[in-house]
Amino acid sequence: MTDALGRALELVARYDLDVRALLPKDTEIFDAHLHLGRDIDGMVGDYDQLESLMTQYGVTHAFMFCLDEPDRHPAFRAANDRTLVFAARSGRRLIPFVRLDLNESPLEEAARCLDNGARGIKLHPRAQGFDAADERLAPVFALAAERRVPILIHGGRGLPPIASGLAGLVERHPEATLIIAHAGIADMAHLARVMAGRRGVFFDTSTWSPVDLLDFYRQIPPEQVVYASDYPYGGYTTSLFLALKTARLAGYDDGQLRALLAGNATRIANGEDLAEPTHPVGGADTLVQPMQLARIHQYISMCAPLLWTQQPDTMGMLGLAINACAERDGHPQTVDNIRDLLEAARGLWETWTSLGTDAERLQAGRLTARLVHLADIEAVTSSA
Repeated sequence: MTDALGRALELVARYDLDVRALLPKDTEIFDAHLHLGRDIDGMVGDYDQLESLMTQYGVTHAFMFCLDEPDRHPAFRAANDRTLVFAARSGRRLIPFVRLDLNESPLEEAARCLDNGARGIKLHPRAQGFDAADERLAPVFALAAERRVPILIHGGRGLPPIASGLAGLVERHPEATLIIAHAGIADMAHLARVMAGRRGVFFDTSTWSPVDLLDFYRQIPPEQVVYASDYPYGGYTTSLFLALKTARLAGYDDGQLRALLAGNATRIANGEDLAEPTHPVGGADTLVQPMQLARIHQYISMCAPLLWTQQPDTMGMLGLAINACAERDGHPQTVDNIRDLLEAARGLWETWTSLGTDAERLQAGRLTARLVHLADIEAVTSSA
């Protein structure tokens, strides 16, 4: 286990260097979506760890909010208070958002926290059991417009279509800045139709799939995109590598990358005039990929649910992906990189489920997932 862990950490460090090489010169990084606290699913966002990671990766600021905390009742009050304490402790490097539950005094809790230093609102329809057509959202958007603070809303898995409801809210409250999380993958095409080109509406990049982001970039102008890690669910190595590799493949230039990485979010945070959206950069609606890399991507995709649910690879999908790397049909350096990542992941995966403590299993499991994710990004973005 010690050897497997050391090899995995060595590979992650190598990809940290790759991330730095992909960054435009003199760019800042602003993380538009991260959490601190303890979620009911067991995930923990630790302040000291986050502070160390932000320093390591040069992240200057972040929008920060709590998780779906065990003490979320009533109204996320205790968790929101901790968010404000974390923000003050960071010297306002962390910009606090108040998390709301529409079932528990949302307007009162929002006003209380905004009066005490919160600078945005976080909504999570899946976790708190509402949809984008819920009439209780209208006064929240009205309050955000009045206070000139952004709303960040979950736009990822576990949702029905959300485009129509959000479009209606934005049309009725045009002064409310909206950030749709996870590239809006829950309803991407419909969101793009109603939101692309709309100043004051943004999407963050915190997704797993590079295919999602490539599809996203061809539909949404770069002035509407903000980088996000979704820490602690996401890490900086993978989230930056994903955002940078896919954006470069889509055709982003250095100026557009700087806006994605920090410029757009900085305008939101500072209350500055927002850039007028231009047009999407990525134009192709077809992904052309060598068959070998497509097979590797497919096998990795079949591994992902097992990793997320902490299950062993009983069907041998990771082994199939590794075996596919033995073919020499092209892209030899990329395939070798993928094989290194997947073999290191296999070494961890074969042992981490039997580790003695929850903390050890969590560390090894998350590192395994990170290696597999990096391999998938390589497989998809090396197709051109």
